[in-house]
Amino acid sequence: MVTVATAERLRAACAQEISQYEHGHFHDRPWLREAFLAVPREAFVPDRVWWPHRSAEDGLFPLLDRAARPRQWLRAVYRARSPLITQIADGAILPDAPTDCADFTGSISCPAVVVDMLHHLDPQPGERILEIGTGTGYNTALLAVRVGAATVTSVEIDKTLAEHAAAALHAVVHVPQLVVADGEEGYPPGAPYDRIISTAAVRQVPQAWIDQVRPGGVILAPLDSPFQCDGLALLVADGHGGAGGAFVGAVDFMKTRGQREPRRYADLGWPTWAEHRITIEAGQQRIRTPS
Repeated sequence: MVTVATAERLRAACAQEISQYEHGHFHDRPWLREAFLAVPREAFVPDRVWWPHRSAEDGLFPLLDRAARPRQWLRAVYRARSPLITQIADGAILPDAPTDCADFTGSISCPAVVVDMLHHLDPQPGERILEIGTGTGYNTALLAVRVGAATVTSVEIDKTLAEHAAAALHAVVHVPQLVVADGEEGYPPGAPYDRIISTAAVRQVPQAWIDQVRPGGVILAPLDSPFQCDGLALLVADGHGGAGGAFVGAVDFMKTRGQREPRRYADLGWPTWAEHRITIEAGQQRIRTPS
């Protein structure tokens, strides 16, 4: 049997590991560490999830079962650098056995990435926050602890995932506004928002998000890139239908359902390899594109 004390011990150890990382994370965000320690991550993880790495024995993605092996399941929940897969093939693969299918469509992001993204979002108490992709509801809970549940709106396209998240949130925190809809459209009734965070990657930032954040408001979203990862884009809205910013990290997220189809990177504004310039001076190498 796994006790509350065991979970708290693992949560504290996970927080301590994250605090050792050099960039972002808990640094200069004491509220974030407090929220992480206050919210039981295990309350949001389904009883059956898949480990995201194939087993060396059979090549399948192992199933972690809370009822069968509770300690193994809980240790996985608090692995700082390991996400857990909550849905495969939009729910067509049931969580009842290991699987060979790598069509991951739902997950709970690893604790380190969750913390890193909230570090960069830097929400302030009382601000209006729009979250794209409720998922398990764990990130939603951390946002609610920080800014207050009344000012958080979270949108999830998958009804089954949304129902699980709602139940978990009811048990842990005051429940924010939860909406079952296509997150690419945002949620106009709650606009304007101070900050928007997406827990799903996009190939192109939806115009709806830019239109629904206030002038000077922040959008944090994983943006598909040609570099075998997503760039974590931190954008500021200009109040005239545009936004600008920079990449603040590299992450790996599942795409929104409306943007799963690959597109040419040139059509999405990415520079071609021919446009990159390499310079080496005094032993320092730089790779950049023309300004």
